[in-house]
Amino acid sequence: QVLVEESGGALVQAGGSLRLSCVTSGLTFSSYSWGWFRQAPGKEREFVGAIRWNDNVDYADSVKGRFTFSRDNSKNTAYLHMNSLKPEDTADYYCAAAHRLSSNLRSGNSYIYWGRGTQVTVSS
Repeated sequence: QVLVEESGGALVQAGGSLRLSCVTSGLTFSSYSWGWFRQAPGKEREFVGAIRWNDNVDYADSVKGRFTFSRDNSKNTAYLHMNSLKPEDTADYYCAAAHRLSSNLRSGNSYIYWGRGTQVTVSS
């Protein structure tokens, strides 16, 4: 059974930082690329960024320069490091796994396994 679980969401003031974790089990973590998406209330899910199996990263323009991604294959964990948070970053954040051969990591359709999300609230 594959499990994907996000954690680390919290209420934080604008300008603050958070680190989200995505812990997985039941799959070969290093063989997958990992994406982060978010969905704010009343809005569609949007791509935040992804880190490929070979550590190449891609960021949405809205978070570039503020968010970074990393992964620890020994811990089966992917991380989303968020700095300079803004109120518009408020959303539920989701981690998802895509096969290493997936090319379009900006599309949610490329992902096989999803976590249930963790809530991030940024107050102004």
